[in-house]
Amino acid sequence: MTVSPSIVWLRQDLRLADNPALQAACARGGKILPVFVLDDANAGAWKPGGAARWWLHHSLAALQGELRSRSAPLCLRRGDAEEILPALAAETGAGAVFWNRCYEPHAIARDKALKARLRDDGLTVESFNGGLLFEPWEIRTGSGGPYKVFTPFWKAMLAAPAPPAPEPAPERIDGLDGVSGDRLEHWDLLPTKPDWAGGLRDNWTPGEKGAVARLRAFLDEAAGAYTARRDRPDEPATSRLSPHLHWGEVSPRQVWQSGHQVIAAGTAKEDGVMGFLRQLGWRDFSHLLLYHWPDFAERSWRPEFDAYPWRDDDAGFEAWCRGRTGYPIVDAGMRELWHTGWMHNRVRMITASFLVKHLLIPWQRGEAWFWDTLVDADLANNSAGWQWVAGSGADAAPYFRIFNPITQGEKFDPDGRYVRKWVPEIATLPDAYLNKPWEAPPPVLAEAGILLGETYPKPIVDHKAARARALSGYEDMKKAASA
Repeated sequence: MTVSPSIVWLRQDLRLADNPALQAACARGGKILPVFVLDDANAGAWKPGGAARWWLHHSLAALQGELRSRSAPLCLRRGDAEEILPALAAETGAGAVFWNRCYEPHAIARDKALKARLRDDGLTVESFNGGLLFEPWEIRTGSGGPYKVFTPFWKAMLAAPAPPAPEPAPERIDGLDGVSGDRLEHWDLLPTKPDWAGGLRDNWTPGEKGAVARLRAFLDEAAGAYTARRDRPDEPATSRLSPHLHWGEVSPRQVWQSGHQVIAAGTAKEDGVMGFLRQLGWRDFSHLLLYHWPDFAERSWRPEFDAYPWRDDDAGFEAWCRGRTGYPIVDAGMRELWHTGWMHNRVRMITASFLVKHLLIPWQRGEAWFWDTLVDADLANNSAGWQWVAGSGADAAPYFRIFNPITQGEKFDPDGRYVRKWVPEIATLPDAYLNKPWEAPPPVLAEAGILLGETYPKPIVDHKAARARALSGYEDMKKAASA
């Protein structure tokens, strides 16, 4: 008996190895049509931003090549997936549709409606966990609810049965030929006028092979020292796997298993590797928050923060975006972001704290800027990070913790290599003044070729005054909440 074709709907799982939806289609037998739908309509405000679209183009191009080498085409369609998938199933005579789950609220609503519609049409429809170690509903408190604090969540994760071992990629896929689709270059995902992606091209290799190579290099070279060195933006001490994980070019299970393998082999220190794997736990926790609180990306998890006296400060926001605040560690981070589409996590915290607590600009505005400029823009991670810094989220930093951008720069970039790389106009300043150039004596500034306010900006806000203003705002917020 001939088996009808299967459609594998690819989304944030752009890989062949450890892909449960693809494995299910192969196990079913028959022809397989891998499909990617660029569904901006359902995503609304959370459609991929500019940097993420650059990444997506190159990731899809890499996936096309990998599928082609296994005798399968990748069908590209653009539009509303709720309409495209049923039409494609009818066009191909498909009897089954498989996909790996996404956890953004709009994706959940769309997928539920689509699953019901396809089943009403008589198709087999199955979805799988291809993007997390544990589903957002699997790790629960003793009372059966979701965790609201990360550390006990992480302990419960470690106590749970280990995630399934990752599966290898199929050697061959019996692809369904002759189905029309879009050409990738016609989607205009790449910037042209101007082409601002030069730094992205220089720093990244999107695709499954690039992800595996980056994971292996990190485990071989830096994982053992991760816990000790992870806060140093001047060193290659972090994995930089986040965009590969977001687009599913490598699965969390692959990372988890690879980390435990180097521990077992004794090739990297266990505390360093486990500190790194703990970040996968934070990633799962972030998705738990977004799943159980669907407005988490848009509203403060702690509603009292709605009463905070936020400010409209377009000039301050523009200076922050451009890396022109006058605080070198902040400016270095924002320039790294613009040039590479990525920012070191310690510096993400520093820059986010500056926007929210020095300028009193709502965290949602910074979240939107990161969404457009990060190659690893992920709704769960992005919103959890911003709410942590703002103090408004679950397991958040204390609201009264306000990063001092001067001491943060001195502590985590002690030799000034990071600042000097990204803020070259002050590179010749002595270390003593690198994070506070406004305190340098005029002869020192002159020797360094710096004219404050012209070649490099003066601070757009005084740290001590900004800190006092932020704390006063928190007192007003608490009074408003109690009233």
